[in-house]
Amino acid sequence: MSGGPGVSGPAVPGPVVHGPVVDDETRCIHYRSAVDVIAIKFACCGEYYPCHLCHAETAGHAAAQWPRAEWGERAILCGVCKHELTIADYLEVTACPACGAAFNEGCRLHSHLYFDAAAPLD
Repeated sequence: MSGGPGVSGPAVPGPVVHGPVVDDETRCIHYRSAVDVIAIKFACCGEYYPCHLCHAETAGHAAAQWPRAEWGERAILCGVCKHELTIADYLEVTACPACGAAFNEGCRLHSHLYFDAAAPLD
């Protein structure tokens, strides 16, 4: 794949993303629209997965939510440019601050699965 939508060139290397990914921008078999380009480092294992379903199917352990006290941790990976965002930064944006790739705003509906917060976040 290329470096992202409208960008030509080789894929940018980044952290390993586990689970059934379908391309080098972190899309998976569960979520693979044009804006499904993030992976989340899970608090329980420190490994990146594209979504909660990928983790549930392949990690071999239960997921844990990131406590608010750790929202300064870089735990969100932009699949387009491989920039790592803090959880707090990710929750404030709708696109990658490094490359401008749009993020799926529907992911907010699942935020309670990853982050210790009232669901869903506004």
